[in-house]
Amino acid sequence: MLKHTLMFLGYELGKSARNPVWPLFGILQPVLYLLLFEPLLANTTVGDSQSHTLLQFTPGVMVMVALFGSLFVGFGMIAEIRSGVLERLAASAANRSAIVLGRVLRDVVILVVQALLVVLVAVAMGMRPDPGGLVLMLFLMAVTGVFASGVSYGLALAVRQETSMSQILQFFSLPLILLTGILLPMSLAPHWMQVVAKVNPLYYTVQAGRALFSGDFSDPSVPVAFALIAVLAVLTLNWSVRSMRKIAG
Repeated sequence: MLKHTLMFLGYELGKSARNPVWPLFGILQPVLYLLLFEPLLANTTVGDSQSHTLLQFTPGVMVMVALFGSLFVGFGMIAEIRSGVLERLAASAANRSAIVLGRVLRDVVILVVQALLVVLVAVAMGMRPDPGGLVLMLFLMAVTGVFASGVSYGLALAVRQETSMSQILQFFSLPLILLTGILLPMSLAPHWMQVVAKVNPLYYTVQAGRALFSGDFSDPSVPVAFALIAVLAVLTLNWSVRSMRKIAG
């Protein structure tokens, strides 16, 4: 399985390298958030210095990259289902799990590269994250990407229609983002929203990222975020792999 996974990873990375427009577009929105939205937060309770604001805002932007960079990858799989490509791959001698795992690893590689570009822009703007915290945040973001990719591929294999998938993702993605405190601190939200936010696992991911960037490794949100996202990543990845095996059957 490992050999076939690496084979599909190389194949998918080659396709992305031949058409780099979409990964580049994927990085434009987070960079624009940094350039245009971060100044609006300077006078909120986040902090009055640009460096502190960036330390609070950039981890959230990285989670946004992980979420939106992976939630929509399943549309490409739907196109391959319609064209019959996926069925031919499933009927070949290739390991069925590797077909999904190779794509997920491709998504993670692209996400990490995009995240590093976001961090470089934020550093150029004055952010100074803790180096160890940055490494851990990149790892947490990668696991978040696995979770989102697993959701996307599992959903694509379940619904097999772009319209249905688009409606489902749009319905859930906006509340997920708003209830993480990425765009505005949840301390500014009404009490009921603060309570609901704590049910959202991505809320803890953002909080953990902020603690890690500040060098606060003892913050309770750090182990909670890693535990929640790791469990969700395993569950959604298992769902997408099992769905792929059903196609093979």
